[in-house]
Amino acid sequence: MNRPRTGSRSYAAAVVAAVTLAVSIAFAAPASAHVEVEAAGARALDRNVTLRFTAATESDTAGITALEVILPDGIVPADVTYAGGPQGWKLTPTAEGYTVSGPAMALGQPAAYAVTVRQLPYLKSLSFKTLQTYADGRVDRWVEPAAPAGEHDAAHGKPAPVLVLEPATPGAKPAATAPDAGAATSAPAAAPAPAAPGEIPGASSRTGAAGESAGGANPALIIGFVVVVVALVGGMWWFRRRGGASRA
Repeated sequence: MNRPRTGSRSYAAAVVAAVTLAVSIAFAAPASAHVEVEAAGARALDRNVTLRFTAATESDTAGITALEVILPDGIVPADVTYAGGPQGWKLTPTAEGYTVSGPAMALGQPAAYAVTVRQLPYLKSLSFKTLQTYADGRVDRWVEPAAPAGEHDAAHGKPAPVLVLEPATPGAKPAATAPDAGAATSAPAAAPAPAAPGEIPGASSRTGAAGESAGGANPALIIGFVVVVVALVGGMWWFRRRGGASRA
């Protein structure tokens, strides 16, 4: 006589656990989006280093239109030149760094671009705080310290992209002081062929894949969440009805 009631309680517990898991997955998804910076084998005091940035999207309604970067200590705006990016985008120096901007990226697509730095400073790592703007005016602030090893980024808000440097080559020395910031170029660098929107010549496939997987993930997760809830609630109703019929 008590079996149906015990079974109902067990099923209800399973429903709660499943719904909790689905909700946590759905709302944790945006944290996977981020901004990355790469420069293979970069060392402190290296000269003419190309840095490749990829900014994944967190918006389901508007494309990325601009990325404003605050440069770390040891790099000034005049040290930076544009090396390529989305079609129609350009670099403009600012008081603390630079902005790359242009026509809005396609919905769900990451923005990838590259800059060349005159010389990297004598540091172990470089943090590039980034403000990411969308066509609808939304701004994502990737300015928080990176999560320590072993900790999840979600606990640290939106971490700024960090480039870890190898030790300086023996004998490497700082270059002469760069010219005034106004000398930094704001025009796109010439290229043999126009790069497709969102693509950088030579950019790693891993970076592009990370950006694409981050964009547009939320709708599928939300739909999946709704399907799970409906299926579990329907199953619970059927289980109770069957239990009531057996008692009768």
